[in-house]
Amino acid sequence: MAAMAAPNPTGGAGEGLPMPSRNPLPLSASQEAQIRDIYHQRVRSACAPEIKAFADCALNRTFTVSFVCSDQLRAMNGCMKAHATPQNHDAAREEWFAKRLERQRERERKAVKKSQQEDFIREWWGLPEKDAETRRKEEEKMRMAERVGGYAARDRKRWEEEQAAAAAAAAAKR
Repeated sequence: MAAMAAPNPTGGAGEGLPMPSRNPLPLSASQEAQIRDIYHQRVRSACAPEIKAFADCALNRTFTVSFVCSDQLRAMNGCMKAHATPQNHDAAREEWFAKRLERQRERERKAVKKSQQEDFIREWWGLPEKDAETRRKEEEKMRMAERVGGYAARDRKRWEEEQAAAAAAAAAKR
């Protein structure tokens, strides 16, 4: 499995988690949106000069933009089309996976800060302490890793359960 792990695209030392595979489990919609944002940002940064040239041409123009700036528009669209490739999308996905640990550390830092602020407000206003169960649940949630692969549907039949039921039925027939 280590042979299939992708190199760290950020160029740093390989502290990050390896990419699970070239086609990992389906991600949630928000995770896919984050990957799409990285992908679009990479394409825009690759075509920054063409985009800037078109923006400079289109400045203070309204109706005449399509006529006057057609060369810059064609150059910008051609550049974006050339860089909007599946390979670039895969690179954005790998970059997203490489930054999983960084996002987890950021979430933990924010959760600790939030907890400290809540404690301060409780102390300042003389409010009662949180009950131990609520605090334990919040700490447990904070320690959870980012979920990759989404959640299974509650009503989905599970293969293991079907196999166990079939084995039980076969044993009952004997």
